[in-house]
Formats: sequence, C-alpha cells, structure tokens
Amino acid sequence: MPMSLSSEVGGAQFGDQRLTRRLGKIVTELGAKPTMSVPAATNGRAEMEAAYRFFDNPRVSPERILQPHIKATRQRITQSEVALLVQDTTELDLTRPKQQVDGAGPIECETNRGAFFHPLVAFDAQGLPLGVAWQKNWARDKIETKLSAKEKREQRRKTPIEEKESIRWLEGIRASRQVAEACPGTQCICVADSEADIYELFSEPRTTRDGQLHLLIRACQDRALSDRPDNWLEAVRATPCLYQGSVNVSAREPKVKGETRKRRERRDARIAEVEVRATTVTLRPPSRPDRKLPEVTVNLVLVEETNPPEGETPIQWLLITSLPITEPEQVRQIVSYYCIRWQIEIYFRTLKSGCRIEDRQFEKLGRLVNCLAVYSIVAWKIMYLCRLGRECPDLDCEVIFEPSEWKSVYVTVRKAEPPSTPPTLNEITRMIATLGGYVDRRSTEPGPQTLWLGLQRVHDLSTAWEVFGPEQTKFFSDGTCVVR
Repeated sequence: MPMSLSSEVGGAQFGDQRLTRRLGKIVTELGAKPTMSVPAATNGRAEMEAAYRFFDNPRVSPERILQPHIKATRQRITQSEVALLVQDTTELDLTRPKQQVDGAGPIECETNRGAFFHPLVAFDAQGLPLGVAWQKNWARDKIETKLSAKEKREQRRKTPIEEKESIRWLEGIRASRQVAEACPGTQCICVADSEADIYELFSEPRTTRDGQLHLLIRACQDRALSDRPDNWLEAVRATPCLYQGSVNVSAREPKVKGETRKRRERRDARIAEVEVRATTVTLRPPSRPDRKLPEVTVNLVLVEETNPPEGETPIQWLLITSLPITEPEQVRQIVSYYCIRWQIEIYFRTLKSGCRIEDRQFEKLGRLVNCLAVYSIVAWKIMYLCRLGRECPDLDCEVIFEPSEWKSVYVTVRKAEPPSTPPTLNEITRMIATLGGYVDRRSTEPGPQTLWLGLQRVHDLSTAWEVFGPEQTKFFSDGTCVVR
C-alpha cells in the first residue's frame, strides 16, 4: 500500500469521525496542489467551505491534527539506528495591507504582524526526514521598545526562563526525551543552533529508562569554566588539531530583515576547509535569582575554517555535545550530524515557498495554525520524497505512488505505454520533477521546488487516468496517443 498523506493523519481523534475523514480529504487535496490557495486546491465551493469549517472547528487543534503523524514518525525513528531531532524557530510574516490577522502579534517591529513556529523534525543519519515529532506555535503580545539595551539585559536576567520565549528550547528537549523513551533501540540526539545555547538546557535531565538522550548544540556565548581560568573556546583551541577536512556550508538568508549579527548574515553556499579540535570541560553555572544551577560537564568540538574566501566571515562552530569524542572518527561523526541541522532550513523554505503558508488568507490566527499543522505534514512529505529518491533510488515507486499516479506520469513524460513492472522511485521522482521544470541530468538531483511544482500536475494526470482508463488509450509508434 503506497504511503499516502491521508495515512499520516488516519485515526486523528476529534471526537467525531466526520472530522477525521474530512482531515484525510483536506491533507490529500492540499498536498496535491501545495502552492495553490485553499479554494483552488479544494474541489469546488462545497469542499472549500468544508475545509474552512474544519479549520474553524473548536474540536480541531494542531496537536490533534499532528498526533497520528507524530505516531508514524516515531515508528520510522524505531527503524533507524540514529535519529537527529532538530529543533528551530521560524517567523511567519502575516502582515496584511488592510485587515490584519486576528491574534497575530508583532514580529520584528509593531507594524509587522505574525506568529512563530517551532518544530522538532526528525532525520536519520543520512539526512532523510522522518517526520515532525513535536511543534509549538505562539504570537507575541508586544515588543518592549522603550528600554535601553542594558535594561533589556537586566530584565532578561531577572525573568525566569519559564516566562521567556526561550522556554521553547527546553520544551523541545523534553519532547526529544519523550521520543527517546518511545524509541529505546534508536540513539536519539537533540540538535539545535546557537539560540539553544542556554545553561538550563544543558542541565535538563536527559536520562531515559533504556539509555540517554544526547545533545548537539552550537555555542554562541562566552562561558566560564569551573576548574580553570580560561573560557571554553580558549580551552578547546589550546588542544591539538585532530584532523583537517572540509564541510559543505549551506547558503543562508537572514531570518530577520536588516539582520546585522555576523552569525545571522547572508552567505553563499561553499565548501569550507576546516581544522577540528575537541576536549571535555566542566562549566561554571551562571547565577540565577530564582534557582541554583548545577555544574555541567560537556564535550566540545571546535570547527574552524582555515582559508575563507575574501570578504566572507570564516566558519567557526563551537559544538556542545554529550556524544563521545575519544576517537577522531567519533568527532567526524559529530560534525556530520551537525551539518544535517541545515535540513530544517530547507523544511522551512518548503513550508513557506512551496506550501506558501504565509499567503493563506485566514481572518483568525487559530484557523491558520490549524492549516499550518496540515501543511507541516505536506512539507515533510515533499522533502521525504525528494530525499528518499536519492537515498533509496532502486526502491519500487509503488511504495509511495498509486499505479494511476506513476503510470500517468510515465505516459506524459516518456510518451510511451507504461511498463508492466513499476519503475524505481528515483526514475519517477525525476519524471515528476521534470513536470515542474527540472532538467534531467544524471549529475544533479531534483530539489524540493521542482518536485512540489511537479506534484501539482500529478494530481490532475492521475485523475484523468482514473476517469478515462488505460484501456481507452491507444498508443502509436510516433509517441502520440488518443482516447477512444
């Protein structure tokens, strides 16, 4: 049975089976035409109105929509030796020229309105996306603009972390620990960028019944050590180089317009030549007015670019981890794990550009976040299909696609009668991407953009195939066909 989008939401609990059936229909329709609006993606006015009623139903919530998908994600995790649980935040700009979305709050300033989306997305050790394991949405009430930078720092210091937006990182690691509990045969690693450099996160319990949840966090702060006068960067930089190598550095666009911080500035993709060092340190806990934090021992991996391109900021990753670093190969593996973190940026781009979540016209934020939960599954499926075609090229395409889907695509692209044996997943993925503008070269693989554009045509082609039937189609030697 092909792994359909509807199977990812089957069994959702709303207290009404009609809502469960409606969700299956909605995710199928929106997944078939991810770039189109809800009215254009749904089949007629009645289906459109039913979709909007679903998103507005008080029984519907992101948690209930995602519950069966999260369960399926955990099942996929259990089939992997290693699961990278990557968490990150993206802003949703919902600013409208006239009427603003009810419930949206300020993002970068009071005039720009929107919300924030913080998912925990699981990947295997090769970067194959396994699904969304947890997510959080919120909107700000206001932005404090009257305080000075010093006053803001003091306010942050005095405010308990439970009252800050940064609590999301602790909630993410707690969700990761739940995943590790449910998947005892898989080594689970919680991965995050520099925003997660929070001491409370390092001291968060990570022991499970059957093992341990590991950490892999990029540092951004200068932290003191408990047993030596230098800081953690100086401590690891003083150690011998373990190895020299190269890492693929992805392109980056600023998350916030006008971003000036070096670690957030725009950059082009490149291959960076680096030196790698590692050591173990014990951190001195910072003072908190509301609690006493314990000392924490962590492993550090320092990745530094040796010869950056002119005008480019050199790559410097100080990685905090609980993974072992006794052997150079272990350190290599840690670096490769961190490189997979960038897949979540592709996930966000797929959600925004491919599924156009910011362009959805909803009057209330509650309706939009319900729709976001649906599109978060759609975005995962697009990425999954794209990556699976690369990692498992010889897989039977009927694992993913219905016969009507792959046969109609084959006829359209190849202009020939479909074979009796289903093609491989990689072949059909390339054909679908061709429908979206991809130029099929064996030296390159299709990306998410051409794939989501091609998938929109698959829906129409398969519908035509099912209506007219292959027995009604006559093929000629010149590659043309007619319907009797």
